[in-house]
Amino acid sequence: MHVNWLIVGAGITGCTLAERIASQLGQKVLVVERRDHIGGNAYDEYDAAGVLVHRYGPHVFHTSNRAVWDYLSQFTRWRPYQHRVLAVVDGKKVPVPFNLNSLYALFPARYAGKLEDTLISNYGFSASVPILELKEAGDMDLQVLAEYIYQRVFYGYTLKQWGLKPEELDPLVTGRVPVRVGRDDRYFQDAYQGIPMEGYTTMFRRMLKHPNIHVLLNADYKEIVEDVKFDRMIYTGSLDAFFDYAYGPLPYRSLWFDFVSFNEEWYQEVGTVNYPNEYDFTRITEYKHLAGQRVPWTALAYEYPEEYVPDRNEPYYPVPRQENYDRYLSYLKEARKLGNTVLFAGRLADYKYYNMDQAVAQALQLFEEVAG
Repeated sequence: MHVNWLIVGAGITGCTLAERIASQLGQKVLVVERRDHIGGNAYDEYDAAGVLVHRYGPHVFHTSNRAVWDYLSQFTRWRPYQHRVLAVVDGKKVPVPFNLNSLYALFPARYAGKLEDTLISNYGFSASVPILELKEAGDMDLQVLAEYIYQRVFYGYTLKQWGLKPEELDPLVTGRVPVRVGRDDRYFQDAYQGIPMEGYTTMFRRMLKHPNIHVLLNADYKEIVEDVKFDRMIYTGSLDAFFDYAYGPLPYRSLWFDFVSFNEEWYQEVGTVNYPNEYDFTRITEYKHLAGQRVPWTALAYEYPEEYVPDRNEPYYPVPRQENYDRYLSYLKEARKLGNTVLFAGRLADYKYYNMDQAVAQALQLFEEVAG
């Protein structure tokens, strides 16, 4: 078998590149995926009760990049969906990211009003302030507020999610969920937000439905690479695995999920409820909120973070610390020695905490470089 391109990994990066190369360049592509499905961690499926669940945790597509939205819209219609998340803090469910509504839910109105005025005067209305920045505020009231939010919203959740304190991670991590000086309860504030109307898996299937694309599932590329003739490779897996861990493993965090069904219409008020301080799990997701299904029963997933162990679980999140990035750079030097023969792309290969839209944007940019 001869193909122009061997693409390792059928996640969102691999699917995007395969579709572009096949449809725009007319070249033949073989996509090799070690799991039993396409779509990577965005894979969704119907459970035994007929509820559409995301096997690897909730995925809400959001972007302010019109080109990315328009590209994916070729393969799906969108269900408009504005994700909202609550966190259990001192026995109350309050919006996260922490905002002025959260403030008034947890503090007496007069004190909350004072804090609101101080936040607005220091940062401006609608500002997004990273928690570690708020902790350095010069105002004593804001320092007290920052410590309260840090301890009750960030610290426990971060410790469970990453196995590290917030200060031990790159500030970009805590900056992803800032304190908002406003009343917009939406978790994301991008211009385009939604869930594929028929699910992510259907969208990916349409992306790969091209006569120039062949997909091989349940296959480790190392086991078939000698049997396939190809001109170039795009690798979307872990960079350390590609080089057989020559410089040691790159740390990732993983997750496992306890899926539970209830014979009741709804379990919680919003799609996701976080538990930063209680229990071993970090959050509960109720998938009917995301899919918009109307059935008299529901399906939940309890989410438990854990350390990534190769061949035991899946790598989800690169652990963003300087020492890990330094190790990644050693692998990157090896990757560059391969020139254009093997290209690397995606969250795992780039060792970056990409959102889905960022992964698509990076893939489209790489395709332009290939096509050019």
